[in-house]
Amino acid sequence: MALDLEELRRFVDVVLSQNEGDHFNTLGIRVEDVALHRVRMSMAYGEQLIGDPDTGVLHGGAITTLLDTCCGFAAATALDDLGMTPTIDLRIDYMRAATPGKTVYADAEVYRVSSSVIFTRALAHHGDTSRPVASAVGNFFRMEAALFEDLRREFRASEAAERAAQ
Repeated sequence: MALDLEELRRFVDVVLSQNEGDHFNTLGIRVEDVALHRVRMSMAYGEQLIGDPDTGVLHGGAITTLLDTCCGFAAATALDDLGMTPTIDLRIDYMRAATPGKTVYADAEVYRVSSSVIFTRALAHHGDTSRPVASAVGNFFRMEAALFEDLRREFRASEAAERAAQ
């Protein structure tokens, strides 16, 4: 079966927004675009994300989470069907502080797929990729599709029920 990128986007939207109070909700991470081997996400500036109260600069952990999430879902675009790709390894290089008050974007891409690992890279920036805040390289586990059969069934049943209620 070929991966349905629109279904993956809906799934990512649910993962990012469904559990009030979880880290995705707290960070305000949103999907901007999903394409084969590419994902773009954003994280709006918020006081709850400040790492240095004197300057208003965002905490590096928030940017790390944005990059990890973006790379992980980019890796999921390399799967044959809806599934998850747990992080194996992630390296972040911070290049400058995020500008207080500005949204941070992350653009991730898959650059290699093996039988068990999906390799990604990403940039965090404020809209200009030539002036990155941070870069990331991440490796994600390509798990067997059968492990996510229950997840796919439940997600698809939930979507069908939602459509039927409309």
